[in-house]
Amino acid sequence: MKLTAKPLAVILFVILFGSIIFTTAMNWWQTESQKVPATFTEGEAAGEYNPADIRGSYTFQDIENSFKVPVEDLAKAFAIPADRDAAAYAIKDLETLYAVQAEAGTEIGTGSVRYFTALYTGLPYELVEETFLPAPAVELLKSKATLTVEQLAYLEAHSIALEVPMTTLTQVPTEEVKLEEENTDTILKGKTTFQELLDWGVSPEFIVSTIGAAIPAPGVKVKDYCTEANLNFEEIKVVLQAEIDRLNP
Repeated sequence: MKLTAKPLAVILFVILFGSIIFTTAMNWWQTESQKVPATFTEGEAAGEYNPADIRGSYTFQDIENSFKVPVEDLAKAFAIPADRDAAAYAIKDLETLYAVQAEAGTEIGTGSVRYFTALYTGLPYELVEETFLPAPAVELLKSKATLTVEQLAYLEAHSIALEVPMTTLTQVPTEEVKLEEENTDTILKGKTTFQELLDWGVSPEFIVSTIGAAIPAPGVKVKDYCTEANLNFEEIKVVLQAEIDRLNP
């Protein structure tokens, strides 16, 4: 039997749209990617969503959907501006919001959200790199999460104070502002170089005894050196900062 153009068009229409209707009913047809993290496959958390699989493209609403962390708490923890839609806020946008902190070597981004979510929910999470959280996030975890002594100590050491708004800063007496600036001039940060340590009066001998090796090129950042030499930057930082404070009271 030879089909004419009209019946053939009807058959093609039925096949095409009928298959779409069927796959939609079976939940096979998806017009956009689903923001669903992977789940734990073993252990006590087996079957639960894994915070380590949170992606930068996820929004705070996606986090609430999968991990039941309220959007309001996420917005408060990461100090999202009031004029932004917190539910639609993409995690990757934290890189822009906290660009100043990233420049200082204390990046707040996707890793921070993963760690915050894990602590908030009590789910397992292995830190694979140094992770920082805004001070509001740390305070919120203290009030709502069950933290171990080790976790609390880590949070205290990796809590990042947010910059004081200019409207508030102008109300502080000029003398106090200058004093605060002077006190933070000799703070060892992620971007501090070995040359700065020397400039602050730390002797080469003290640096060598602390890092257990010869001083690298003066322009090398202390944190970068520790990473390359497989040294614990936080422990080295404590020792060096104590010496810096002693030399710069």
